[in-house]
Amino acid sequence: MNDRLSVDVYFDFACPYVHSAAAWLREVRRQLGDDRVEITWKCFPLEQVNAPEDAEMPIWDLPADRRSRGRDSLHAAVAARRQGRDAFDRFHEALLTLKHEEEQDHGKRATLDDAAKRAGLDLDRFARDLDDRSLLREVEADYISGREGFNVFGTPTFVFPNGQAAYLQVLPPPPPQEAVAFWEDFVRDVRDRPFLREIKRPRGPQ
Repeated sequence: MNDRLSVDVYFDFACPYVHSAAAWLREVRRQLGDDRVEITWKCFPLEQVNAPEDAEMPIWDLPADRRSRGRDSLHAAVAARRQGRDAFDRFHEALLTLKHEEEQDHGKRATLDDAAKRAGLDLDRFARDLDDRSLLREVEADYISGREGFNVFGTPTFVFPNGQAAYLQVLPPPPPQEAVAFWEDFVRDVRDRPFLREIKRPRGPQ
């Protein structure tokens, strides 16, 4: 499997499976090279997909003084994305680390600022973009593209260029010596075998 591959991955910072998958994908890219695997992270607020049907409004339309971990962290992700793909990748990793390894509240402004600082972002620009509520339209657009285009229901969901998609749980990340082999198997199974509908492990005694 030597071709360049671009994949969209729908994510929410709250999700432990996103944290694990992101670590796996970083290892895959480290071993194969960034020119072989391109990941585009798409916002998918689980807070919205799990909202009751009678919710007064979607989370991206909530008033600015109504706190929402999903909205605020993904707004910050879009702000980081404004500073380039590499800046976004660094911020994405930093905020996932703060949430899942350091047990910080990923929706608090102090945590978002810490992630931006660790990622080496332009902090003044980041602060201005966090005040720009028009960026929430990008969160909305990503969410709608996932729901309406690919029936995304959870994170992480991988979408390949041919439209084949799969929700994946890996926890913990595959060990480094298996990262690429697992990636290649995953691509073949999801992208190239549309007849494969579901594999699910039964939950036996621990």
